Amino acid sequence: MESSNSPLQPPTYGNLITILSIDGGGIRGIIPATILSFLESELQKLDGEEARLADYFDVIAGTSTGGLVTAMLTAPNEQGRPLFAANEIKDFYLEHCPLIFPQDQCLFSAAKNLLKSLTGPMYDGRYLHQLIKDKLGDTRLDQTLTNVVIPTFDIKYLQPTIFSSYEVKTNPLKNALLADISISTSAAPTYLPAHHFQTHDSAGNVKEFNLIDGGVAANNPALLAIGEVTKEITKGNTDFFPIKANDYGRFHVLSLGTGDRKIDEKFDAKECAGWGMLSWLTHNNTTPIIDAFTQASSDMVDFHLSAVFKALHSEPNYIRIQDDTLKGDACSVDIATEENLSNLVKIGEKLLKKPVSRVNLETGCNEDAYKTTNEMALIKLAGVLSNVKRFRDIKSPHGKMPKTNY
Repeated sequence: MESSNSPLQPPTYGNLITILSIDGGGIRGIIPATILSFLESELQKLDGEEARLADYFDVIAGTSTGGLVTAMLTAPNEQGRPLFAANEIKDFYLEHCPLIFPQDQCLFSAAKNLLKSLTGPMYDGRYLHQLIKDKLGDTRLDQTLTNVVIPTFDIKYLQPTIFSSYEVKTNPLKNALLADISISTSAAPTYLPAHHFQTHDSAGNVKEFNLIDGGVAANNPALLAIGEVTKEITKGNTDFFPIKANDYGRFHVLSLGTGDRKIDEKFDAKECAGWGMLSWLTHNNTTPIIDAFTQASSDMVDFHLSAVFKALHSEPNYIRIQDDTLKGDACSVDIATEENLSNLVKIGEKLLKKPVSRVNLETGCNEDAYKTTNEMALIKLAGVLSNVKRFRDIKSPHGKMPKTNY
């Protein structure tokens, strides 16, 4: 079966709004990258080898490492197709993470890391920044192949700065380079330096940005993506007519986590009660204060969406794939050893075989929801996404009839 290679037509020509959301988590981005590779391979079975995720999702949202993945999936190459196929992202991490987060093999590396965290970021970010600039070049936010939502946090004004394809249409000063956005959303405090840049509009106005990791604002950006669409519906954007802002039955959301350590039960109150600033910054190769606020951010979004979709009888439309059983080095955002990176790939592959889960709003832990596996849920989702795209291509006056063999 051949793909039409046409861009995804707006939801005017269908009943669903499709959203992909990718959490932050440093090197643990390998886990959702593995999931996305599987999903794209299923879409290719249905629609041809050229099928890409950006062809199927109305919005792709990502924070921190998820923001970088979002940019890679949606930035156009010279042929106007996505810069990266999903199956290339895992290899990108395996190749470049050891250079982004070089591991100090010195006997006194723990002490050196502590000193680094007290005097500046643990990593200078030079390799990461140049790598992102080389890959994304001069591509700007308004050039992505589908709508994107990438959060950052303005450290000067202490407020979130959200880069949204929808907002940039009316606010050209938000039309930043994808490279600058990706560097900013990945600038995790204590790990990588904050990022400063400026944008200009045609009238000569200048806007200055002083940004750090989007995980400070929304480590799980799924709710932000829904919010951006809801604002467009409220404003009367004809792309969404006649969808209502509170009709969650029209949203189909795939939210991918980067794993957490809930089962590990790493810390307890008796231990933490005696901690000072240094222990909160670094403890047993972790950064507890960073782990706490990013995980809290992710979980609050999951709690909210799980409850809302269930209350509105749309529970099957919200798919959250997350592993809460990480332990040891796998919990880190920067231990980029060959052994740990290989282990993260295996964690992603095993996660596909695990049952679909739902968060228990009392314990915060995942519980099996259905007998089906994440893998089977993604195969079903691929069918939904393919059908949505075909329907929109047929109905849209600007689309073209997809080639099929049935």
